[in-house]
Amino acid sequence: MGNICCCSISFSCDAIFSHCLNCTERQVAFISELEDNLDSLQAEMQKLIEVRDDVMTRVIIAEQQQMKRLNQVQGWLKRVEAVEAEVRELQRIQTQAINNLCLGGYCSKKCISSYKFGKEVSTKLKVLADLKGEGDFKHIAERTAKAPLIEEMPIEPRIIGQESIFDDVWRCIIEEQVGIIGLYGAGGVGKTTLLKQLNNKLCHERHDFDIVIWVVVSKDLNLEKVQEDIGKKIDLFSESWKNKSLVEKSCAIFKILSNKKFVLLLDDVWEPVDLTKVGVPIPNSTNASKVLFTTRYKEVCGKMEAHKKLRVECLTADEAWMLFNVKVGEDTID
Repeated sequence: MGNICCCSISFSCDAIFSHCLNCTERQVAFISELEDNLDSLQAEMQKLIEVRDDVMTRVIIAEQQQMKRLNQVQGWLKRVEAVEAEVRELQRIQTQAINNLCLGGYCSKKCISSYKFGKEVSTKLKVLADLKGEGDFKHIAERTAKAPLIEEMPIEPRIIGQESIFDDVWRCIIEEQVGIIGLYGAGGVGKTTLLKQLNNKLCHERHDFDIVIWVVVSKDLNLEKVQEDIGKKIDLFSESWKNKSLVEKSCAIFKILSNKKFVLLLDDVWEPVDLTKVGVPIPNSTNASKVLFTTRYKEVCGKMEAHKKLRVECLTADEAWMLFNVKVGEDTID
């Protein structure tokens, strides 16, 4: 009985050693170092995640300062995301790979599969090291070409019948105690034309406003569309901007405009626009900013708490006849 047991043990060991001899020295290294490499893989992945998080923090701060992340930074972030998924998959099946090891971890019951797995782990370690080194960016973003602070709008060279109301609104703009100005009147009386006149005068007159923003609101109020138009003007609009929530966009807009003296021109307002939800700081004597809007309804002026409400009237008979002459031409009339 004793001899039979010895013979059985001898046969089992011979089989294992014979199997291991089929592995090359390189294959043996991938197998024998597998457990240590798996520990290193977890540690190096954590270090890369920490570097990634530091880079993302810098990117977020830069984008809040109206900068655009570099393409190489965006590409690096995508590569880190891809390798993180690959490492998670290796970690998911590592238990089975370790269970296949024998002889103190220097060989495997499934030599070929263990070799392939060990080689992949070793390769990933090198990829992690390379990515960690590449993540040491000196610059992560660049300033984009800014749109003009005030964009002149196309308008007819001669405006008839709005001289008086224009002067009233202009006085409101230069008087600090008037922050929100509502222009109301029936459709077609020239509210949009008047707003364009004011925008263009701000293009040519000397003033201390930092920026003038034009937004068309229209009948179907969409706060995100209003935020998008404002975001484009103050260089906040980007790929990452599209994924932000209404509240996140509001905070970003507020942070920028709080440090600027601005004029916000809202055209064609049909219902009250909640400036706070959009992220627009409420004009006051401290920030000396202005919000001007046009609407058909006087009650909208009240609901938006306009400090000044100005009605845009239809043309008088004389003004209408003068406009008719300009449009038709004296030759035709004659």
